Amino acid sequence: YQSEMSPCVIMGSDGESDQASGTSSDEVQSPVRVRMRNNHHRRISTEDINKRLSLPADIRLPEGYVEKFAMNSPPFDKPMSRRLRRASLSEIGFGKLETYIKLDKLGEGTYATVFKGRSKLTDNLVALKEIRLEHEEGAPCTAIREVSLLKDLKHANIVTLHDIIHTDKCLTLVFEYLEKDLKQYMDDCGSIMSVHNVKIFLFQLLRGLDYCHKRKVLHRDLKPQNLLINDKGELKLADFGLARAKSVPTKTYSNEVVTLWYRPPDVLLGSTEYSTPIDMWGVGCIFYEMITGRPLFPGSTVEDELHLIFRILGTPTEETWPGITTSEEFKSYNFPHYQAEPFVNTHAQSKKRVSAEEALKHSYFKSLGQEVQTLADSEHTRLKYSPYSANVSPIWFFLFIHLFVCFL
Repeated sequence: YQSEMSPCVIMGSDGESDQASGTSSDEVQSPVRVRMRNNHHRRISTEDINKRLSLPADIRLPEGYVEKFAMNSPPFDKPMSRRLRRASLSEIGFGKLETYIKLDKLGEGTYATVFKGRSKLTDNLVALKEIRLEHEEGAPCTAIREVSLLKDLKHANIVTLHDIIHTDKCLTLVFEYLEKDLKQYMDDCGSIMSVHNVKIFLFQLLRGLDYCHKRKVLHRDLKPQNLLINDKGELKLADFGLARAKSVPTKTYSNEVVTLWYRPPDVLLGSTEYSTPIDMWGVGCIFYEMITGRPLFPGSTVEDELHLIFRILGTPTEETWPGITTSEEFKSYNFPHYQAEPFVNTHAQSKKRVSAEEALKHSYFKSLGQEVQTLADSEHTRLKYSPYSANVSPIWFFLFIHLFVCFL
């Protein structure tokens, strides 16, 4: 992915690069030590500062900070510079390792290790994603991509990035903490989820994805492990390391995206010209997995994955997928002619897949009420989820099948 984004950018604790702000962190002066002309003082409260700096409501500000901020901050009816905002956050404790207490290790990957932690500012649990920095290469492009996207994605169904800490050896991303991912949740259920919970989780997944797609952001790595769930039943999209802003000028994208089991056939066949339907295929696979307790297409190789897909959807022809017979990749596999399953009326063409916005309006979600369709981006669905399974009615099964095939 080196060609998609250069890694040599230093991030500040607010997610902005020093390059973008036109100043280095060394030049930033503390707002409590810089006397600014402000002849229109008024009594400033903690709530005012929280709103001004977009801070959590339960944050504990340093002693005397409110008075110092009131003396040195520009009037509230005037904008705050990026440099002053960054200095203000640093004064509170953001961007500093000592602000967070490291607890249990949650997992480890190629580039990063994730720890459970606690914030001294709020006393809340957080997830600390420590990304190792190579001396010559700097921060991995996946980390820079994740930071640059998440700082602009503010939604109830997208994981919140609280803080960024940069040292010589490590880049630490501080996220809100959620108890488990969807894979762990399904395992805990014994792979038998309540059908009501399936509906609630799918709706929240589509809400978060619709928000991303409307902002021209493709997630490109949807799978149960990247969907986080808290004890209230709130689901959030996470791990935007492979995500991509579709508005970035480029003719093609990489086809080495999306974990194999959730990768659509057009991408498996080498397509690099794709859009939001790449994510909708993953939604369909996850939907099926929540209902049945097993993955839909658990292939071991690209060829095996395509065989599994075509056994269900049927081997594509020129009639069902115009241009497929001229694809060198497709011809090289020499697939047998599989017939589609009786309930399937689609042929794996990305253009035919339903959008997240359209899927949210499907009659499958009618029982959730009309209110959930008009929620603000920051509002949670507040739907009660049940730990118990429920009887499946014939009409529910019909609606499931009807919506499911729309994703493929």
